[in-house]
Amino acid sequence: MTKGNSFLKGAFILGTAGIITKILGAFFRIPLANLIGDDGMGYYQTAYPIYLLLLVVSTAGIPTAIAKLVSERVAIGDRYGAHRVFRVAFMVLFFVGIITSSLLFFGARFYTDVLVENPRAYYSTLAIAPALFFVPIMSAYRGYFQGHQNMKPTAISQVIEQLGRVVLGILLAVVLLDRGVEVASAGATFGATAGAFFGAILMTYIFFKYKKMEGVEKGKPGKEESFGAIMKKLLSIAIPITLGAAVIPVMNSIDAGIVMRRLQDIGYSAAESNGLYGQLTGMANPLINLPQVITAALQISLVPAVAHLAVRRDMNSLYDTIEAGIRIALLVGLPAAVGLVILSKQIMVLLYPMQIESAINASNILSVLGFGVIFLSLFQTLTGMLQGLGKPSVPVKNLFIGAVVKLVLSYILIGIPELNVRGAAIATVTGYGIAAVLNFIYIKRYTKISLNYINVIIKPVISVIAMAVVVKYLYQILNSNFGNNISTLAAVAVGALVYGIMLIVTRTLTEEDFEIMPGGSKLQKITSVFYRK
Repeated sequence: MTKGNSFLKGAFILGTAGIITKILGAFFRIPLANLIGDDGMGYYQTAYPIYLLLLVVSTAGIPTAIAKLVSERVAIGDRYGAHRVFRVAFMVLFFVGIITSSLLFFGARFYTDVLVENPRAYYSTLAIAPALFFVPIMSAYRGYFQGHQNMKPTAISQVIEQLGRVVLGILLAVVLLDRGVEVASAGATFGATAGAFFGAILMTYIFFKYKKMEGVEKGKPGKEESFGAIMKKLLSIAIPITLGAAVIPVMNSIDAGIVMRRLQDIGYSAAESNGLYGQLTGMANPLINLPQVITAALQISLVPAVAHLAVRRDMNSLYDTIEAGIRIALLVGLPAAVGLVILSKQIMVLLYPMQIESAINASNILSVLGFGVIFLSLFQTLTGMLQGLGKPSVPVKNLFIGAVVKLVLSYILIGIPELNVRGAAIATVTGYGIAAVLNFIYIKRYTKISLNYINVIIKPVISVIAMAVVVKYLYQILNSNFGNNISTLAAVAVGALVYGIMLIVTRTLTEEDFEIMPGGSKLQKITSVFYRK
C-alpha cells in the first residue's frame, strides 16, 4: 500500500466495526418494530432528531479537532503536549455534556408537546437525555486515539456501545410492553443511554491503561501551552465542522414537524401521520444507513491523510488519495442503492413479517430513498477531503443549500396526496444530490485534479448493472418455488458475489485494495490472472 492511500487501513478498521454495529442495530430495530409497531416507532423516532441535534452541537467537531492537534504534536515527539490538548478538550466536553443532557431532560415536555406536537413521545425523550452526558466523554477519548492513528479503541467502543443499546433496549421494551406502547418505546430508547455509559467506561479504562504503558506525560516542555491557546485552536477547527454536522439534525427536526403537519393538512389523522412518519424514519431510513458506515469511516480517515499530503505539497499522492476515496465511495454506494431500489418491497416484507401492511407502504418510501445512498456516500467522503484541505466551511454551505431545497420540496411534495410521505423521500434524495455535486465541483476546481473516470465511474457502473440484472431475474425465478424470504436472501447473496466477481474481471479493485482485506494476499493470488500486465 502506498503512503498516499494508507488511510484505507484505518477506514477498514472503523468500517468493519461500523458494519458490526449496524448488524447489531438491525437485530435491534427489526424486532423492535415488530414488537411495538409503527406507532411505537413513531414515538421512538420522534426523540432522536432533537437528541442528535444536541449531540452534534456538543461533540461533532471536537473529536476531529482533537485528532488533528494531537497528531501534530505526536509528529514532533511532544507527547505531553498531545496529552494536554486531550485534557483541555475533555474538560470542555464534560461540562458541555452536563448542559446538553440537562436541557433535553428538563425541556422534554416543551419539545414533544409544542415543537413536534407528539406528546406521547415524552417518555422516550426523557429516556435518551442522559446519553448526552456519556457520549461527549467517549468522543474525547476517541479523538485522542485517532490522533495517534490508532483506530482500534474507537472501533471496540463502538461495538460495546451498540451491544449495550441492543440488549438492554430490547429487554426493557419487552418488560415494559404491558404498560403501553409509549412506555415500551421509552424503554427501547433508554438502550442508547445504557450503551453510551458502557462505551464511556470502556474508553476510560483503555485510556488509563495506555497512559500508564506509554508514559504520555513525559517530556514536559519548558513552557506549557495555555488553556486559552489550545481552546482557540480547537474551536477554529471544531466550529465549522460542528455547523456542518448540525445541518442534518436541524433539517430532521424541522422535517419531523413538516411531515406531521402536512400529512394532517391532506386529510390524515394524527395517529395515521405518526404511523407514516414511523415508516419513513423507523423502517425505511435505517436501511440506507448501513453504507454510510463505510463512508463515515472513510471521512474520518481522509481528514488527517489529506491534511498531511496537502501540507507537504505531495500533489501526486494527494490526487491518488482523492481518487481512491471517490472510487471507494462509489464502490460502496452504487450496489447498495441499486439493491435497495430493485428489492425494496421484498426486503421490507422479509424484515417486518409482523407488520406486513406497514412494510409494503414503507417499501414505496425505500424505493425512492435508496437512490440517496449514492449521493450521501459521495457527500460524506468529499466532506472529509475538504476538511483535510482546510476548507471545512465549504461542505457546510453546500449542505445548507441542499437542506433548504429539501425542506421546501418536502413542504410542497408531501402536500400532494398521491405522494404523501414519499414526497419527503424525494426531497431528501434531491437535497443530498445537490450537496454532493457542489462538494465535487469545489474539490475539482480547488485541486485541479483530473480523475480517471473509467476506473472511478464507468467500471463500477458496469459491475453494478451486471449485479442488478442477476438479482432481478434470479428473484423472479426463485420466488415461485421458494417464497419471498429465501428468494430475497439468495438474490442478495448471489448479487454480492456477482458484483465482487465483476469488480475483479473489470480490474476495478486494485492490488492496494487487496492488501487491506482479510486474506487479501490469497485472494490476490487466485485472481492474479486478471491483473497481469
